[in-house]
Amino acid sequence: MFMDCHFMTPSSSSPTFVPSSLKNEAILPRNFVYSPRKTHFPSWVSQISVRNCVTSHLQLKSSNGHPLNAVFLPDGSPGSSLLNEQIALQEEDKSVSDSDKVQSTLSITVVGASGDLAKKKIFPALFALYYEDCLPEDFIVFGYARTSMTDEQLRNMISKTLTCRIDKRANCEDKMDEFLKRCFYHSGQYSSEEDFSELDRKLKEKEDGKVSNRLFYLSIPPNIFVDVVKCASQRASSGSGWTRVIVEKPFGRDSDSSGELTRSLKQYLTEDQIFRIDHYLGKELVENLSVLRFSNLVFEPLWSRSYIRNVQLIFSEDFGTEGRGGYFDNYGIIRDIMQNHLLQILALFAMETPVSLDAEDIRNEKVKVLKSMRTLQLEDVVVGQYKGHNKGGKSYPAYVDDPTVPNDSITPTFAAAAIFIDNARWDGVPFLMKAGKALHTRRAEIRVQFRHVPGNLYKRNFGTDLDKATNELVLRVQPNEAIYLKINNKVPGLGMRLDRSDLNLLYRSRYPSEIPDAYERLLLDAVEGERRLFIRSDELDAAWSLFTPLLNELEEKKIAPELYPYGSRGPVGAHYLAAKYNVRWGDLGEDRDP
Repeated sequence: MFMDCHFMTPSSSSPTFVPSSLKNEAILPRNFVYSPRKTHFPSWVSQISVRNCVTSHLQLKSSNGHPLNAVFLPDGSPGSSLLNEQIALQEEDKSVSDSDKVQSTLSITVVGASGDLAKKKIFPALFALYYEDCLPEDFIVFGYARTSMTDEQLRNMISKTLTCRIDKRANCEDKMDEFLKRCFYHSGQYSSEEDFSELDRKLKEKEDGKVSNRLFYLSIPPNIFVDVVKCASQRASSGSGWTRVIVEKPFGRDSDSSGELTRSLKQYLTEDQIFRIDHYLGKELVENLSVLRFSNLVFEPLWSRSYIRNVQLIFSEDFGTEGRGGYFDNYGIIRDIMQNHLLQILALFAMETPVSLDAEDIRNEKVKVLKSMRTLQLEDVVVGQYKGHNKGGKSYPAYVDDPTVPNDSITPTFAAAAIFIDNARWDGVPFLMKAGKALHTRRAEIRVQFRHVPGNLYKRNFGTDLDKATNELVLRVQPNEAIYLKINNKVPGLGMRLDRSDLNLLYRSRYPSEIPDAYERLLLDAVEGERRLFIRSDELDAAWSLFTPLLNELEEKKIAPELYPYGSRGPVGAHYLAAKYNVRWGDLGEDRDP
């Protein structure tokens, strides 16, 4: 797994992390715990300290395995690093006495506990965090839903989806049993204040008078978000610690409904209590996007219209709605994928350098770039819908063959769009975005195509197709996470034959440990109050402002989607859209696995 995390009180003998922002500052008195984010840990910072895994993550290692800041002795052996010296200094003393410790507990309530998302993602993610000691020592998990169920029935249901996938340590089964003992269930209506009062009573009973921090995960349809938030905030919020609520997409259907949802939630919660989750922001390659750009000098100077010809954000699934047609038909691919997942990745890619890694600084820059995007025009968009197809002796259904979908539905299952950012960095650069279901492959990637080399001495070797000589940076988000750069080089031999090759970082080869699920990262961030990967309300407003006029026009004019066969590369119109801006989709050729 990816981290070795432990929660501890500030008096623990384990080292306290000192932020890098303090390295040139005066050393704070040892009885203080420094928190660089003013909006984080409002009542918890004095009780639970930072993850142990932070210090290990900061020790950058070179190819010889030693930290980059290691000091070497005259005989060539590694000495103590500067970081180790800092840690040693911090271990000299205890920050508070045992009598001053404040006991706290974490209560996580999964609302909609009987649903697929809870069973397949949320409970397994919580177990993975517990397995890696990334949750506080004193925590409980409550499931809440309308389904009548006992604690033992909940545990049986959860146990079917928990796996020891992290590694094969002998104690995994024991840890699983320990985790299940911390799981409880309460049945109730989502709009019943009495049922939430009873939940509050059960939570207090388990919390045993300690400072209580409560996290609610709303794994429920959006039409009951407000009812649950109202009941939870008025009847089951913490009286001594913090209360936070994770809200799953969709966040409305357009600007008006999204704004209404935000206003309704803010009747009962502050913005700092609302964690709007987009699980794509928790994926490893999306997390690495900022690191790749801002910590590598080779990329940052190239990250502009001067060197980048176009950027492509591609999302494809090789299966259809598979019984989810009823939900999907109400939203479509633009609302389901493009307006949130792909647009969030685009904002991270195109934003200016933030002042710091603080959540608010990063989100401020994302809002700026979202507001700089040109409103989408219908002529810059192609929509499609998959139709039935026979392939290899097997029959594949059309979208409208789904029994939960109306026969005359014109909801798009595919969309492609050309987006432009009207600022100095990206003026004139097309950002091509496409997403679809029932396509020929499953993938999610960012492709950066650079400009042609001016006066290329070797252009004769590439013939008339200069695109073959174009450098391309690819970040494959899924599957088989990888980062690779397409370059031109000479094939060994006496002649002058050029070849397009990949400089690649294939994660499974370089990092043998399993990559954590996105929900693990985001749940841990919510517990710690880290908002960097969650969506702020003004981000949401800016995102909907970009797509709402287009969605209204598509629905008012009843634009019929172009049909494409199940398992194909999508509608032909997407290729005409790319050609309009002198772009060729980067996923047309079959990339060799780097």
